[in-house]
Amino acid sequence: MTNAPTGRLEGNDLILSRTFRAGIEDVWASVTEPGRTARWFGQWTGEAGPGRTVKVQLAYEENNPWMEARIDACEPPNRLALSTVDEAGAWHLELLLTAVGGETELRFVHHLTTTEGVGEVGPGWEYYLDNLVAARDGRPLPDFNDYYPSMKPYFEALRES
Repeated sequence: MTNAPTGRLEGNDLILSRTFRAGIEDVWASVTEPGRTARWFGQWTGEAGPGRTVKVQLAYEENNPWMEARIDACEPPNRLALSTVDEAGAWHLELLLTAVGGETELRFVHHLTTTEGVGEVGPGWEYYLDNLVAARDGRPLPDFNDYYPSMKPYFEALRES
């Protein structure tokens, strides 16, 4: 896990990466199988597939809200693109996996419509990706208070670079 922020902005895309000492199929399963996503993000229900919508319960948010996630693209084991809708609004997300030797890089991209609010969004994604790392390693999940508000200035400064 990391306690230092790793995200970067490329235009309006917020990009965060993690590298796993695991095969690409195993990491893909961690981000797509309902039982495994429940360990670090939240459970989901519905019939998955491109063009379909599933419901995701955010297990680590206050009141465990549900959101809809439309699967815009699913190209196992390399790319998953989602459009989500919840009380925070509509978001467009991509998970891109690349095998490098015996490791897998996960690049998470949040396609922002504006960089306003990246100081709130960035720490949340750092937290969730570190949840994924911890869940895969069988370690306790991190505490969100270690991410926000301490990482907010880092992400806000990205808007000025």
